[in-house]
Amino acid sequence: MAPGDGADPGREGGPSAAGGSLWAALGGLTTRGRSFLAAGIAAASCSYVLGQADLLRVGLLLAVLPLLCVAVLHRTRHRVTASRRLTPSRVPAGAEARVQLRIDSVSRLPTGLLMLQDRVPYVLGSRPRFVLDRIEPGGRREVSYRVRSDLRGRYPLGPLQLRLTDPFGMCELTRGFSAYDTLTVVPHTEPLPPVRLGGPGAGHGDGLRRSPALAGEDDVIPRGYRHGDDLRRVHWRSTARHGELMVRREEQPRRARCTVLLDTRRTAHEGRGPGSSFEWAVSAAASAALHLLGRGFSVQLLTDTGAAIPGPGAPGELVGLPHESADAAGLLLETLAAVEHSEGTCLSPALGSLRGEGGLLVAFFGGLDEQQAALAARMRGRGGTAVGFVLDPAAWRGDPRGHGAAGLRLQALRGAGWTALPAGPGASLPELWRLAAGPGPAAPAGSPGFPGAGTAGGRV
Repeated sequence: MAPGDGADPGREGGPSAAGGSLWAALGGLTTRGRSFLAAGIAAASCSYVLGQADLLRVGLLLAVLPLLCVAVLHRTRHRVTASRRLTPSRVPAGAEARVQLRIDSVSRLPTGLLMLQDRVPYVLGSRPRFVLDRIEPGGRREVSYRVRSDLRGRYPLGPLQLRLTDPFGMCELTRGFSAYDTLTVVPHTEPLPPVRLGGPGAGHGDGLRRSPALAGEDDVIPRGYRHGDDLRRVHWRSTARHGELMVRREEQPRRARCTVLLDTRRTAHEGRGPGSSFEWAVSAAASAALHLLGRGFSVQLLTDTGAAIPGPGAPGELVGLPHESADAAGLLLETLAAVEHSEGTCLSPALGSLRGEGGLLVAFFGGLDEQQAALAARMRGRGGTAVGFVLDPAAWRGDPRGHGAAGLRLQALRGAGWTALPAGPGASLPELWRLAAGPGPAAPAGSPGFPGAGTAGGRV
């Protein structure tokens, strides 16, 4: 099988597919082939004992036929190439992707019966197997199958395995190609209502920064004159002081900033699989970040470990510019597709990363004890807006005894200026998002038993 890579379409193959000696190929003899070989050796031995020349010829025919099939199959296995096309390569959880396999014969002789098997993780379903009729010289065969996963992640597809057989069924050789593709299953996201969270929309609100530009309000720091500068911007006082022509620097407002905090602590979440509190938090964080990117915010994704994803803007930022929003959204979803639980038990690294950060803070917390609730309360920047969605593990376990402590944690966050809302199993993020924008929301659906759920801590 010819070498290649996994491009679009990816050609499979590699040194491992072309390796193996003729002696190793003898291990591919089927039961029929071994029986023929044994019968041929026995007949040849009997012909020597009995002195029967005709029996010798029969024995040689029986013994040579499987060996000839091995030699032919060993030669032709290098003349088959395969390619895989994955459409699309990134799907949301619960959606299907189509995998198309193509087998090309580059031999001058027709192939025998081909049995094709692609390796896929068990999360995506059973291994697809196909039986292909013989392929004529220069011919091609195409087969396809679909994969689906309810759990986000990155899943390798391949390497492809091809089992070649001769027309007599004497020998079967299985060879694995070297290349593989990766299916990325991103978190499921929901569209959120365009409500106001503590300030106007894109380009305004808390956390507004300013940057030098060619239009805007005056800045107190002048700069040297450059060819093409408007002479009306000449700063005469600075010109007289420096002895050279100086112009007023100007600045313009940048877009509003937002930090999306995702609590990934293993001890703060309950359950496994798509119905766990952690998966709800990941999907909710993805939905919120995409919504804010679409509104022109500069978004930073932060975890409890203090790590931020890389972005094309400032370190760790994703910029919602029209020509960059698609790339930023793709990078965000790719990152959240692979996020896992952290082994940390404290939110202090995230607090350290948030020091000095302004703007909007949207946090998705797991279970909070008294100490972690105090740390979370301090994350709200001075004068900033903070919206927190708290997932209580007791609610996800169905244990009503833990709701009282969860209500105290919510009150602690609200006392620090947060808009804190509980989120239980089956909670609707669009409904919670709408409630976070208005004063005095009622307890959202899917969050029964949370004391104090009727107060949002004021308008944000």
